[in-house]
Amino acid sequence: MERSAPIHLTPGICLPLVALPATDGSAIVLATLSGRSLVAVYPWTGRPGVPNPPDWDDMPGAHGSTPELEGFRDIFEAISQTGTRLFGLSNQTTAYQREMALRLELPFPILSDAEGAFARALRLPSFKAGGDSYVKRLTFAVLDGRTEHVFYPVRDPETHAAEVVDWLTEQA
Repeated sequence: MERSAPIHLTPGICLPLVALPATDGSAIVLATLSGRSLVAVYPWTGRPGVPNPPDWDDMPGAHGSTPELEGFRDIFEAISQTGTRLFGLSNQTTAYQREMALRLELPFPILSDAEGAFARALRLPSFKAGGDSYVKRLTFAVLDGRTEHVFYPVRDPETHAAEVVDWLTEQA
């Protein structure tokens, strides 16, 4: 039976004081941001001409990060109009993420948790492929440094951004 969110990621959890390097050159500590932020956590994005990690195609939910991020890109303005900040987050390095952010023309920063400190502190769900660990896809809303809402599992990465905007609209 699937739960709507990992049981420990309930509303009100304080985010860890972990500085995450961002593709815009800044370091973001989500726990210290005031107001609302959305964090789209995704496992990995591929690059044209580079093969997926071993066993990637066998992992349910592994595919879809690029269309998911493009969906957030395409409705970024609607998210911004609510006064909400948007971030992507994966365990890929900032250099790898920068190339992807430029190629996809993302108007929001992508945060790197390459050391895994943020994921470990929140005990984010993960899976292994090719011997490496990847965070599972989820999105969480943060209000004044605490979890407000968690979208998990993300069943359709391509339409997930619209689901998040619908939720944001309900909060207004």
